[in-house]
Amino acid sequence: MSAARTDRVFSALADPNRRRIVEHLAGAGPATATTLAARLGVSRQGAAKHLSSLSEAGIVSPSRQGREVLYELRDQGLAPGVDWLGRIDGEWERRLGSLKRHLDG
Repeated sequence: MSAARTDRVFSALADPNRRRIVEHLAGAGPATATTLAARLGVSRQGAAKHLSSLSEAGIVSPSRQGREVLYELRDQGLAPGVDWLGRIDGEWERRLGSLKRHLDG
């Protein structure tokens, strides 16, 4: 994964309302900006702005359903962030294991 894509994912997820949108979509499935706005207690425009950021980061995708636009999580949309965290976690596990062996030895 590219560093720029990973940066976009983390930047989008830096906002707590965007994380709440991701959590809602993960649990309840696709939703409109209007539904998400009511859930978050923000204006529809505010929800739409958050959804735009999540879409630009590749985390959600919009699809038109008649007059409404439904947003849903994209397959592998969070993968750049998950991959990065996995690499960092693996490095810390390696270091802690080395320290434990040193202290036990």
